[in-house]
Amino acid sequence: MTIERIGVIGAGQMGNGIAHVMALAGYNVLMTDISQQALDSAMSKISQNMARQVGRGKVAEDDMERALKRIETTLTLQDLGQSDLVIEAATERESVKQAIFEDLIPHLKPETILTSNTSSISITRLASRTDRPEKFMGFHFMNPVPVMQLVELIRGIATDEKTFKDCRDVVERLGKTAASAEDFPAFIVNRILMPMINEAVYTLYEGVGSVDSIDKSMKLGANHPMGPLELADFIGLDTCLAIMNVLHDGLADTKYRPCPLLTKYVEAGWLGRKTQRGFYDYRGDTPKPTR
Repeated sequence: MTIERIGVIGAGQMGNGIAHVMALAGYNVLMTDISQQALDSAMSKISQNMARQVGRGKVAEDDMERALKRIETTLTLQDLGQSDLVIEAATERESVKQAIFEDLIPHLKPETILTSNTSSISITRLASRTDRPEKFMGFHFMNPVPVMQLVELIRGIATDEKTFKDCRDVVERLGKTAASAEDFPAFIVNRILMPMINEAVYTLYEGVGSVDSIDKSMKLGANHPMGPLELADFIGLDTCLAIMNVLHDGLADTKYRPCPLLTKYVEAGWLGRKTQRGFYDYRGDTPKPTR
């Protein structure tokens, strides 16, 4: 099977980024969401981001126009049934993902590859709830998708070699680099990154440093492009907490215990950039630390 038609489930930050890069690489994309407003917003964001790439000389204007024409949207999940490859990029909750797969599977072609953009949930467990565990794997893009070069490919225990190779070929066509990860909680990137962010929150919680001093220390002392608390706000504090809970539950090690302050911020609805408040307040002209 030649992969030409891509189904993307979810029109949020990750979903619209995936649709963006797939269309630029020449794939026909059908993106779905439960909200028409989310789909309209995603198409606007894709257009803006591609225009920015054109302005920087990274993409030709003709290529942008052709790519935008390759993206279609639908509110009906079942419309993705004729896709060659489906990438689920819905919210990071296992019950939501399972419900989506349950609704979609009866409409899929037998040869369709089913993947999840999950950043931490067990691929083996997700695959076991489908009719095609051998054609199921993790396809984890980094955020923001058009900019970041890495894609983690995660095989479940049943994933066959052809599915892995087909997905690796897609990554190569995107001009990105694939890293093969085993199916353990949070895989590679988040297994290393999230405990660092969690430790930064503990450092704030225990009064070792302020938001500003912690981020400044890691940017200037470790040459990180973004401080860990600033990065947490960019990712979303709810996502950070969800991944830490997966690590804590899946590995049963107290070193992965989410910081109580991270939990408190999420309970307050201060989730970072997407809610205008997190470790920084984004409601003014310049982000200001909230602690």
